[in-house]
Amino acid sequence: MNQRSFSSAEYALKKKRTRREKFLAEMERVVPWSRLIAVIEPLYPTSGRVGRQPIGVPRMLRMYCLQQWYGLADEALED
Repeated sequence: MNQRSFSSAEYALKKKRTRREKFLAEMERVVPWSRLIAVIEPLYPTSGRVGRQPIGVPRMLRMYCLQQWYGLADEALED
């Protein structure tokens, strides 16, 4: 039987945040995402072409920023 106690459940909630989590939380707070999205959205391709639907502007913008901040290749970013 592997039953969790109250103290182990409480300790599990107090997980230490990694540097990556702190950095990403700070960037989420500091970067004006809505303003950047408003500038990019009119230029971003929409559906209407044959093939797969494009990734949304908010996700694509965050992916590009992650790629720049962490020096990731396109293939690494997909993971």
